Amino acid sequence: MSDFLKHECGIAAVRLRKPLAYYYDRYGTALWGFHKLFLLMEKQHNRGQDGVGIGCAKLNMPLGQPYVFRRRDSERDGLANIFRKEMKSFHKMARKGILSPDKPDTVKSEYDFGGEVLIGHLRYGTSGEFDAGSCHPYLRRSNWPTRTLMVMGNFNMTNAAELNQVLVERGQHPVFGTDTQTVLEEIGFHLDEAHTDLYRRLRDDGVEGRDMPERISSELDLARIVGESAQSWDGGYSICGVVGNGDMFVMRDPRGIRPCHMLVTDEVIAFASERVPLMTVFEAEASEVRAVDHGSFTDTSFSPPQRYSPCSFEKIYFSRGNDPQIYRERKAMGASLVPQVMAAIGGSFDKAVFSFIPNTAETAYYGLMDGLRLFRRQEVRSAILDAQAKGELTPEALDDLILRNWPRGEKIAHKDIKMRTFIAQEKGRDQLVSHVYDITYGVVRQDDALVALDDSIVRGTTLKKSILKILARTQPRKIVVCSTAPQIRYPDCYGIDMSELGKFIAFQAAVALHRRAGRQSLLDRIYEECRNELQKPAAEMVNRVKGIYAAFTDEEVSAEISRMVSPEDIDWDGEVEVIFQTIENLHASVKGPCGDWYFTGNYPTVGGYSMVNAAYVRWYEGIGGRSYGLQL
Repeated sequence: MSDFLKHECGIAAVRLRKPLAYYYDRYGTALWGFHKLFLLMEKQHNRGQDGVGIGCAKLNMPLGQPYVFRRRDSERDGLANIFRKEMKSFHKMARKGILSPDKPDTVKSEYDFGGEVLIGHLRYGTSGEFDAGSCHPYLRRSNWPTRTLMVMGNFNMTNAAELNQVLVERGQHPVFGTDTQTVLEEIGFHLDEAHTDLYRRLRDDGVEGRDMPERISSELDLARIVGESAQSWDGGYSICGVVGNGDMFVMRDPRGIRPCHMLVTDEVIAFASERVPLMTVFEAEASEVRAVDHGSFTDTSFSPPQRYSPCSFEKIYFSRGNDPQIYRERKAMGASLVPQVMAAIGGSFDKAVFSFIPNTAETAYYGLMDGLRLFRRQEVRSAILDAQAKGELTPEALDDLILRNWPRGEKIAHKDIKMRTFIAQEKGRDQLVSHVYDITYGVVRQDDALVALDDSIVRGTTLKKSILKILARTQPRKIVVCSTAPQIRYPDCYGIDMSELGKFIAFQAAVALHRRAGRQSLLDRIYEECRNELQKPAAEMVNRVKGIYAAFTDEEVSAEISRMVSPEDIDWDGEVEVIFQTIENLHASVKGPCGDWYFTGNYPTVGGYSMVNAAYVRWYEGIGGRSYGLQL
């Protein structure tokens, strides 16, 4: 993705199913679970680099001993820092004789992360502060283990302001006003209510105080508590929570928008945002790892079934491509672009070079090349059969058909170094970004079309100011940029940093076409329609922003995007054409359900329709920022 997007965060959780002594005897360390947590997080570090947090809960700790622990870090390389510090602390305690690595009971009693329940979070923030205090897990402490709660997640709630207002109306005093606090406090409220009810009943039944914690723990219905808490949530989420007694839940939104996977063995129950880290870290087969539907630890549904709408950007870009299913799907996305590519290059491979930029588009590029080779084989087969029928199939003609005009792939752009954009002035920053990539000189001829595959095109800014200028150094006659994703027309409100409508190049192109045709009145009318929608109950709203695109074909919008991103201040007079995946081919490439609201405007929850109408109003009124507020 040439336009960098913050997104989605990452979670990891390890619940040991045996005592620490078991892991020491079998694997030589009582910190087996802690090490696995680190590896799960390291394998997902692409999902969050704004901050990191880890938590631990110990089971059956003696009275007076701490049982819940947490560390958070928002500095650069926070993941390495936090685990390095913890292991340094462990070895220091061992040297001082405070604990003994070969005595698991001392590891559990003395070392903060020598516990059975371990969770970790990688943060990419789309809102809020960017310090350690904003990192997950969030912790709600109590002297009662069964009221102590840690929560972390990968989520955005579209109705965070309303949810915080519920807290106020209960008499609470929320300070931060974020959806993270709302989730923590909502679950905490229902946990407190259930706990109080149990305590009073058990007390009235004559249960002694010393027996109370164990009785409450055994009777606490965590699935019901979580289900009650989630009734009014609107958004995409994968949330992990740990109660101080060691009870743990992992829940996914009913529509499956945010990703979450689980592995269950005799030794461990583990969760991660992506499937492959679980396969790699625990040496598991793909069939052993399954997606979390929307259940708790006991696989209990907390809401009625909903239409499944997993985020398609996980397939296109966010998840690492070594997942076998995602790898196949990305190749299929590349292959499905072949008809459009052939039309763009004039149907001939003789004067075309195929490449990709950025590196994350490499897998889809392999699919594109496979598709082009298949296309050419079919051409050759038809030509051979035709020549044979005419009696013109000579050895020379056969050699010419087989050997010429095959797709030519080259590595054109090389990511040289990771540049840090510390230059403040816009011009200086653009010059800096233009040197992030270096190019291969001498492989593109002046009469060649250079076809470059990208994951997706969101804002078009990097394409215009950097990528196309880099590719133009090869001096081709034409540059064709292919996006494996369709045109991004609508904002996201479920975890991706894509909430400002006016920044999308597809929206800008449609607005430009309307204004050029003298249809400012249509833009004005849609503004009034969006305002009217926002006065309705959320369940009755429709997406009025669709009216912006109704007058144009996809090809007309793409042509305008091509014009808008064409660089004007370089020594090159070639043509630029931008090609986008079709919605139909995206769904054909992806196995199973595929959420597509950023392309189609068909949101999976009612909060999406409120958000998209608000996004247009904010754009029309010249107001930047998120289109779903967090203020009370």
